[in-house]
Amino acid sequence: MQKRELVPGYKICPVIKGGWQLSSGHSLNQKIEDQRAIDDTTAFIEAGITTLDFGDIYTGVEELIGKSIAKLRETHGDLARDLVQLHTKYVPNEKFLDNFDRSDVETIVNRSLSRLGVDQVDLVQFHWWKYEAKNYLAAMEELFKLKSAGKIRHIGVTNFDVERLSEMVDAGLKPASTQVQYSMIDTRAEDEMAQYCLENGIGILCYGTVAGGFFSERFLGTSEPTQVDTRSNVKYQLIIKEFGGWDLFQELLKVLDVISKSHNTDIGTIASAYIVNRPGVTAVIVGARNLSHLESNLKIPTIKFSENELAAIAEVLSRSKGPKGPVYYLERYNDKHRNIMHTNNN
Repeated sequence: MQKRELVPGYKICPVIKGGWQLSSGHSLNQKIEDQRAIDDTTAFIEAGITTLDFGDIYTGVEELIGKSIAKLRETHGDLARDLVQLHTKYVPNEKFLDNFDRSDVETIVNRSLSRLGVDQVDLVQFHWWKYEAKNYLAAMEELFKLKSAGKIRHIGVTNFDVERLSEMVDAGLKPASTQVQYSMIDTRAEDEMAQYCLENGIGILCYGTVAGGFFSERFLGTSEPTQVDTRSNVKYQLIIKEFGGWDLFQELLKVLDVISKSHNTDIGTIASAYIVNRPGVTAVIVGARNLSHLESNLKIPTIKFSENELAAIAEVLSRSKGPKGPVYYLERYNDKHRNIMHTNNN
């Protein structure tokens, strides 16, 4: 897979393998089998999807990635580490934000390095639960110290709005990337974020492009589900309501089904391909539990849309009602959306 430059001298895959779906807290009724997750992760890497996204609060996932790298060392020796781009997160416990202790940053980053079994992580993406606690710039300063010390190669942020992102840039703490929720049914990143990032050389990494699996033939022509399998499903069912409801979502699925057939692929691939081609976007993060979607994931960057296809998509999207506001605003301040997240895992 041809990589894209995130910042000068550092390239990543335009399709990133996500790790949230491998955490023990993600599935509502399924247990993740460690050995299969390790085997599947190494298979993705060998196939060319070498950029991995996970987080310090994704229970058990950093350890799984560490074991995957150890498995790669069995066949690739010391070159195994160079095969992958490791993107983790730093997400401080919400309870401690008002009295933030700077030493927490190094403690958590060191823990990530230990779990992964590496000396340096390629990207640490910083999340902060509430803007009312003003210590997020202090946390960024500590991350930059760890970058200077060689423990972090690059620093990113996740789920910050443009106002806070510009604060960081003005303070000389410009991140390499921002990770945001961005999909056909959630285009909040297009309001201000995309242009700001283009102007300031900040890459956009997108999660949620397949809406937790709702962008799928499985849901085409069906009634809205009353019971779902994962926290992702719960999360994105709410986003579908914000978008305009199940009926409008069905119209979008019908359009994507026609387009997917013309490209000999599936709806989810088309949904991700649409976003990876949007202005300012460097990569999309796909949550793959197993190898069943590997072939289609590899195809995402190769999809080229015709003007008629883009027009058909635009017609449906023009009737969407939301979600509105800055990125992650609903998830911070609306209880329906906020209560899905686990804010005190560290």
